[in-house]
Amino acid sequence: MFERFTKDARAVVKGAFALAEGEGVRTVGAEHLLLALLDREGSRASFALAALGLAERREAVRGALRETRRRAGLTRAEADALAGLGIDVAEVVARVEEVHGVGAMSEDVGDLKDLTGRGGRRAGRRPVFGREAKGVLERSLRVALGRRERHIGDEHLLLALTGAPGVVGEVLADHGVTFEGVSRVCPPVHPARSAGS
Repeated sequence: MFERFTKDARAVVKGAFALAEGEGVRTVGAEHLLLALLDREGSRASFALAALGLAERREAVRGALRETRRRAGLTRAEADALAGLGIDVAEVVARVEEVHGVGAMSEDVGDLKDLTGRGGRRAGRRPVFGREAKGVLERSLRVALGRRERHIGDEHLLLALTGAPGVVGEVLADHGVTFEGVSRVCPPVHPARSAGS
């Protein structure tokens, strides 16, 4: 599938891996793809994000993603469902962090300790795509095919993220970035012209 990616889409994937490695996590998540998209300039997705007003709210998006990571990646709907069962997610997070430190419920935290108890990645272990990130990549192919485009650009990754179930889709929607909005500001490219992107 990666042979169908444009240079911009490949740069997003590489950026997502770099972000995951920098955090010391073992899986590249959908949030890493979104953050890598936010770091891009001069691409179709960066144009769409700027047109939708998200480019100047990067830090707000980063903050929203950090908050959801603190609560173990639960969406508001999931937290509300647990509240319906009498489980206060904020209270659970507070108690866990009181004992184990801030961010203790974040994904991969337990995998970061080496034998000395310090955080960090074991030599030779690179992050791999997590389930959500794989789903985004697969959806980006379906989006490109649905738009009758031959190559997968970073705009297809953004479109796939807007429809992603879970935190990333929720954060994008909260900031006014929807599939329809991205489609409007980033219409399909004629298939013959998309090859050099």
